[in-house]
Amino acid sequence: MTKDQKVVAIQEIKDLLQDAKVVYVADLDGLNAAKSSDFRRQAFKQNIKVKVVKNTLLQKAMEQIEGVDYSEMFETFKGNSALMIAETANAPAKLIKDFRKKDEKPALKSAFVQETFYVGDNNLDTLVNIKSREEMIGEIIGLLQSPIQRVVSALQNKSETVEAQAEEAAPVVEETPAAEAPEAPAAESTDETPAAE
Repeated sequence: MTKDQKVVAIQEIKDLLQDAKVVYVADLDGLNAAKSSDFRRQAFKQNIKVKVVKNTLLQKAMEQIEGVDYSEMFETFKGNSALMIAETANAPAKLIKDFRKKDEKPALKSAFVQETFYVGDNNLDTLVNIKSREEMIGEIIGLLQSPIQRVVSALQNKSETVEAQAEEAAPVVEETPAAEAPEAPAAESTDETPAAE
């Protein structure tokens, strides 16, 4: 690889990493062409960018990224490396784990997710269980809606109770004037009686 080609390759990697919040480095060594192609196809469906990179070029590109110190990952850059960039925190980990149901590879080398570094394949289950931003927002909305739904339900029940009480009270209100009506003539008759005397 010429110096110019290296410069171009480093720039391509930098472009991928520039605003990436989810960065995985995996070992795809041992996957044959068909399996490797299948892995890439599944990654594409899940909106995960996969690029096989040279370790030295990946490290140089990461060193040039401002705002993130990727140096914790550098020790894992040995052998075959594939850079995986995603929007969803746990998507690459799930893809690796699903793929490993049939094969030993791919293996996780390291990852940078939610401003935290994970080094080694033993972190794969931890990464799979990380909730994505969308899942967390969904849970928060669910938690916020729960009390609101109870309040709305209570208000609906209260309004139904008030309506039911109003319906029960309505006949009583109607009976009251009817009960007063007979009393009024009785009072008149008492008034008439002294007048007659």
